[in-house]
Amino acid sequence: MILRLEHIGIAVKNLEDSNAHFEKLLGIAPYKEEEVASEYVKTSFLQTGEAKIELLEATHPDSAIAKYLEKKPEGLHHIAFEVDDIYAEMERLRKEGFQLLNAEPKRGADNKLVCFVHPKSANGVLLELCQTIV
Repeated sequence: MILRLEHIGIAVKNLEDSNAHFEKLLGIAPYKEEEVASEYVKTSFLQTGEAKIELLEATHPDSAIAKYLEKKPEGLHHIAFEVDDIYAEMERLRKEGFQLLNAEPKRGADNKLVCFVHPKSANGVLLELCQTIV
């Protein structure tokens, strides 16, 4: 079951510059930065109420973020929802006819298991399902 909006992912060209920009905009500093080597991305997180903003910078030309920024300007990349059981939610969505980009959940940033729903089956928006690893 989907529990809540977890974060909004924003693709950026330069994480350091974007961190400074969002810190001025929101009046808060990122609480966490990390690199997800398997996805060729550096991330930072800003907490805004109960939801978060994730800034994503590519670390390699083959990353999904680099490919996204080749086609589009910096901006909204994905919307993430926290789920209570990512395996059950993936199975439910498959049965409902949604196209998933992952056959199995993978380790993502912020200590999460993640899976993405293809934008073609979500009105043009890349959706992420995430579950905290315990």
